Amino acid sequence: LVHRHEKSGVLHGLMRVRAFTQDDAHIFMTPDQVTEEIKRVIDLIDRCYKLFGFKYHVELSTKPENAMGSDELWEKATSALSQAMQELGMEYKVNEGDGAFYGPKLDFHLEDSLGRTWQCGTIQLDFQMPEKFDLTYIGEDGEKHRPVMIHRVVFGSIERFIGILTEHFGGAFPTWLAPVQVRFLPIADRHVDYCYALKKSWEPEGIRVEVDDRNEKIGYKIRQGQLEKIPYLLVVGDKEVEDNTVAVRKRSVGELGTMPAGEFLAKIEAEIAHKER
Repeated sequence: LVHRHEKSGVLHGLMRVRAFTQDDAHIFMTPDQVTEEIKRVIDLIDRCYKLFGFKYHVELSTKPENAMGSDELWEKATSALSQAMQELGMEYKVNEGDGAFYGPKLDFHLEDSLGRTWQCGTIQLDFQMPEKFDLTYIGEDGEKHRPVMIHRVVFGSIERFIGILTEHFGGAFPTWLAPVQVRFLPIADRHVDYCYALKKSWEPEGIRVEVDDRNEKIGYKIRQGQLEKIPYLLVVGDKEVEDNTVAVRKRSVGELGTMPAGEFLAKIEAEIAHKER
């Protein structure tokens, strides 16, 4: 958890806050492991962003004016980042003088649905901190050697990433990501127990389910579910209870017809497993 005393005028929803959670990690390795480890972290970031459907570009930030350490170490670190990108066949642009004071970095800039870019992920290669803290490991030759450190962040501020994600999808999250994946809409009170029975049996399967058991007309319930952008609305009346079925409405598609409850469960489980967007 990071606290930062931002001025009130620059605070902006989840995008700029005074306290945020960061998925920060530090990886220690031998010098000969650097390039492969950087490639692994790049692959992790790439898989995470593609999972959510984000486009992104990468910038290599080089030595700033207030840098610590020798030019030789900086050149070595910058070359390692550049080499990893080249071996992966990924394009990047150089951002001169914008590195951290202790090392160069790769910054990953997400593009949201409005075309705005947000710097989220970063890989910072650090030869300096192991030196300052006198960190060593015993090599195969039995001698002490200096490790190299990577600072890596995939999402950056988790709160800001959620804000970007919400705006990217316009609140219409894909089924696997939606806070509520299915909402039952019983037409009358006598259909409520059937809905809750299905809810109880589906929740252990990992399905996020709600029942709208309010004493409202079905048209109102459907409209409310559409406004809340629930992926699936399941209408239940006398026939559905009798036949153990559900009448399916899918967001942005409309009515899919009636299907057996078990068949719908298998359908949504497959959709979630494949993380369809």
